[in-house]
Amino acid sequence: MKIAVRLDDIAPDMDWERFFRFKKLLDDYHIKPLIGVIPDNKDANLKWTHGDKNQIPEFWDYMKALGDEGWCIAMHGHQHIYSTNKGGMFPLNHFSEFAGKPYEEQLSMIREGKKILETNGIFTDIFMAPAHSYDANTLKALRTAGFCALTDGFGNVPYRYQGLTFYPISFKLSRTLKKRSGYSTMVVHTGTISDNEFDRYEKYFQNQEVEWINYSEYLDQPPVQQSMAGRWVEWMLATGKHILSSLR
Repeated sequence: MKIAVRLDDIAPDMDWERFFRFKKLLDDYHIKPLIGVIPDNKDANLKWTHGDKNQIPEFWDYMKALGDEGWCIAMHGHQHIYSTNKGGMFPLNHFSEFAGKPYEEQLSMIREGKKILETNGIFTDIFMAPAHSYDANTLKALRTAGFCALTDGFGNVPYRYQGLTFYPISFKLSRTLKKRSGYSTMVVHTGTISDNEFDRYEKYFQNQEVEWINYSEYLDQPPVQQSMAGRWVEWMLATGKHILSSLR
């Protein structure tokens, strides 16, 4: 199994101590991930409330430097504010920044986010939906705004759907680590990692049965065409996972 890594919730006011600690782990194992940069973070839950503020680099220059290192960058929504209770087409969560909103509103948000990134020298055509939630209007707005890909979905290979390429994430990491073929993504939120989880991630990277790859290699894989039946199965899996999570 070939597994890439994506880091969510990248913003100027994130927890930099944990981010740098996880970056060192990635560097030690020569893994270059995809990072989801929030253009205009307004989510108070992501604010850094401890540590040495002097550690914070100039954000946009640092993002460009990571790109120069070979890290891939996705636009992670607009402001990361969950303002609807819709799960959309991939209902892992029943809250969203985008799903359930009119097309024109979503297009405006996506264009504004892209403008912020590009004004600061970040150019990407990859989208990372906050809470994994998007709907048909989101996909239409992404195409109109010039995006080509999303980091979401379930499956063993990238797939094409409604004019966009989807790069699936892991349904359940413990199962993904045991697979013998295919591609997937391990999703990481560095701002909430505990010390024990850092140790667990290092053991994952030491697993000799897994080939950890740079996200750029994942992007190079030719996508297959997704069928409506495939999308239905994906929706059912996401719904089932949401129900199981809500029962814990």
